[in-house]
Amino acid sequence: MEMLVEKRNFPLHSPFVITGYTFTELEAVWVTLTEGEHRGRGEACGIYYLGDTQDSMMVQLEQVRSVVESGAKRLDIQDFLPAGGARNALDCAYWDLECKVSGQTIWQVLGIAPHELSTVATIGIGTPNEMATRALELSDFAHLKVKLDDHLPIERLRAVRDARPDAELVIDVNQGWSRGSLEEYLPNLEKLGVAMVEQPLPRGDDTSLIGIESPIPIGADESLMNLAEYDAVAPFYDVINIKLDKCGGLTEALEIVKRAEADGKKLMVGNMTGTSLSMAPSYVIGQFCEFVDIDGPLLLECDIDQGLEYFDGGRVSLPSPRLWG
Repeated sequence: MEMLVEKRNFPLHSPFVITGYTFTELEAVWVTLTEGEHRGRGEACGIYYLGDTQDSMMVQLEQVRSVVESGAKRLDIQDFLPAGGARNALDCAYWDLECKVSGQTIWQVLGIAPHELSTVATIGIGTPNEMATRALELSDFAHLKVKLDDHLPIERLRAVRDARPDAELVIDVNQGWSRGSLEEYLPNLEKLGVAMVEQPLPRGDDTSLIGIESPIPIGADESLMNLAEYDAVAPFYDVINIKLDKCGGLTEALEIVKRAEADGKKLMVGNMTGTSLSMAPSYVIGQFCEFVDIDGPLLLECDIDQGLEYFDGGRVSLPSPRLWG
């Protein structure tokens, strides 16, 4: 087994603004595993708010090079690397390689009959007029995800709703509100037809949701990073957002799906931006999700070859085995 680790940078077509952060470029890490004539690939973007950078992921991956090239298996590396971007890239490369070696697709390996997904298209934070304009530009998408902070959130959301009365809206606050703000805004969110509120409160402040009678499902993103945090955090939320960069790959993501489904939770699959190489394994998790956010390639100036295809309504093609899986 040989392992290639490399940095891959992809500019965004325009700055993408969320609470407390602006993305201008995707700084990814690619892992390629080669065994004989077969090759498997995985991509990670990292968790920026935990200091997960290209350099830190590269260091982590180099630390396990010897065990990987000595024949470690996919399940072995769950113990060698912590949850996060580095393990995600390696884990997804293992899955891709397993498919290529076996001559089976990921769907055959997992025993899943896949269905086509429809993704949200994400609108970053801007002025109400800017966000309304972007909503109109995304008129081909039936589902929109609207980024908000604590400055003019209802005005911004109302502008999007006025522009797109037909769209299903979810909002993502990225930890930007307090309990008081959430309680204040909920009546208007209900009137504006919001289908889900993602991560309204800061990570670690989950108990502040106790006693809030929300007519809208509330989702955990930053609050629930991986399986180890599930028991402590999940009881406060209706929806669990699974991101492979957070939990460290498809292997653990599938375990979170099992736990959440057993608890009757709704599921969302998300992304930390990314090319289609990141979205392809996320497509697997999307098979179990009510909310699907795999629009990362749409934020880029240019996606990679053999990437996912995006159609009217936000429909997304199944990943080709030439891409991944």
